[in-house]
Amino acid sequence: MSFPLPDLPYADTALEPHMSKATFDLHHGKHHRAYATKLEELVVDTPYADMTLEQVVRKSYADYKKGDPKATAIFNNAAQHLNHSFFWTCMTPGGSKPSAAFVEAIDKEFGSFGKFKEAFVAAGVGQFGSGWVWLVDNKGKLEIVKTGNAETPVATGLKPLIVADVWEHAYYVDYQNRRPDYLKVFTDNLADWAAASERFAG
Repeated sequence: MSFPLPDLPYADTALEPHMSKATFDLHHGKHHRAYATKLEELVVDTPYADMTLEQVVRKSYADYKKGDPKATAIFNNAAQHLNHSFFWTCMTPGGSKPSAAFVEAIDKEFGSFGKFKEAFVAAGVGQFGSGWVWLVDNKGKLEIVKTGNAETPVATGLKPLIVADVWEHAYYVDYQNRRPDYLKVFTDNLADWAAASERFAG
């Protein structure tokens, strides 16, 4: 595959009890894999086949905004593949702690790390329907951004630091319709804030 599922640094049971193996297998093994497989089919004999995944996302985004129907399908699958690949790197068993420099930047922008997490959860809860909630670096300014469906800040030049998936398949098995509970667990027990700190510093 030109766009394979990336290897993960933890086992399918490693995020329990906060994310069950049943959710993990459904999310990674079925939903994410389906996007990657469909993308492979769509790019055959197109210029996209020789691009990196991020290049496909950026090019297909520009083309679908111009009304190209084939580019729309390619973008949806490429962006979902990219978003999910990033999402798995945003979690670690038991969560992790942010760096002092990252906390200082968060405090400056949001008042405190606690207030930031509250705002992040609120944004995710407020995303109507399927989508994502992100913390991004917008040219040195930290911002919480929510996107619908497959939309991604990568396509518009923002630098993602961390993301939570708020499609129902990310949480419904474990939390039913309690998206706020899932997002609070994500920020408190799953999020790899150390990795986000490294992205911010890099």
